[in-house]
Amino acid sequence: MQPPARSNRAYRYVAHVVRPLLRAMTRHDWRGTENFPRERGFIVASNHMTNIDPLTFAHFLWDNGVAPKILAKAPLFKIPVLAGILRATGQIPVYRNSSSAGESLTAAITAIGEGDVVAVFPEGTLTRDPDLWPMVGKTGIARLALSTEAPVIPVAQWGPQLLLGRYKKLLKPFPRKLVTVVAGPPVDLSDLYGRPHDTATLREATERVMAAITALLADIRDEEPPAIRYDMRKPAAQGEKRVGGDHATHPELP
Repeated sequence: MQPPARSNRAYRYVAHVVRPLLRAMTRHDWRGTENFPRERGFIVASNHMTNIDPLTFAHFLWDNGVAPKILAKAPLFKIPVLAGILRATGQIPVYRNSSSAGESLTAAITAIGEGDVVAVFPEGTLTRDPDLWPMVGKTGIARLALSTEAPVIPVAQWGPQLLLGRYKKLLKPFPRKLVTVVAGPPVDLSDLYGRPHDTATLREATERVMAAITALLADIRDEEPPAIRYDMRKPAAQGEKRVGGDHATHPELP
């Protein structure tokens, strides 16, 4: 297959090495790529269950003509070898709680303006939901979307957690795991364009994105998501009024 048009030499080399490994460990059910805009840069946002999600996410995008620039935690850019790969392929470090925090947003806005696709995990970290449903997202996705007015494509993944459990370090490559990735239509944020980027607007935009991702995941799993989204800011309130599947019904979940 032809590599994505906006991929550089380093990106193509990494893909040449990583894609065969992922194909050896996974089977694919990939859907919804007709929703990808082809004439401009855009944002693609996915749920986050396990540390291998970025690879399965990137695999899905790459094989469908997209070389994503993924917003990744800044500490990853300090790990030997990995740091070189991330920088050479144009990934974007996310600096939190520092004077450099705004640099991530600026870099992402620039990338979209140049026609790139920026990939985001809006939760900012692995979901804490016990059944791996998407939790409350961080507002960085809203700031990026409202600043650029770029289409936001929601994506749901299910299956990577069978390959590498949440917080686990040991891969389970055999037998090959089915990885389902589904992209939905753009999230409608048009009524929020032009509004001040205050807390209410940012939270509304973020929740629309998370709701779209959750709906896609519910369809994949054929289950009802929790009535209340897990919120890391309110850990004591979790577990009440949840209607999602019992954790015991998912023995493969970490």
